[in-house]
Amino acid sequence: MTGKGKPIVSCLESFLFSSQLNDDHALDHCALWRMRFESLQSDAGKNLLQRSGRAPDDISSVVLVEKSRSYIKSEAVLKIMEYIDLPFPQLAFFLQFVPLFVRDFVYENIADNRYAVFGRSDSCEI
Repeated sequence: MTGKGKPIVSCLESFLFSSQLNDDHALDHCALWRMRFESLQSDAGKNLLQRSGRAPDDISSVVLVEKSRSYIKSEAVLKIMEYIDLPFPQLAFFLQFVPLFVRDFVYENIADNRYAVFGRSDSCEI
């Protein structure tokens, strides 16, 4: 099965989901067959950023690219949650009612402090 037609999650090379979270449990629930992962620093990642209307060197946020739309920050996280097994799709449904500026504020704080909160790993499980 090829990755064509799958949503593409583009994120920092050093932060592909649980790679820096020390949380193998996240991978157990991640529907990897439903998504492709691409590093923002790769050529394909830079092309996806441009396609999403972002600068090719903008690595400030996780990006989810679907066929007709791209999502960043908390919107990307909510859309990614829809592809992950229970209870994440239901949680994403309720979180969508939180105002975007509040969700993005929380996203940015978690992103800025992820190593302190979750720890660091030397390898990526994906």
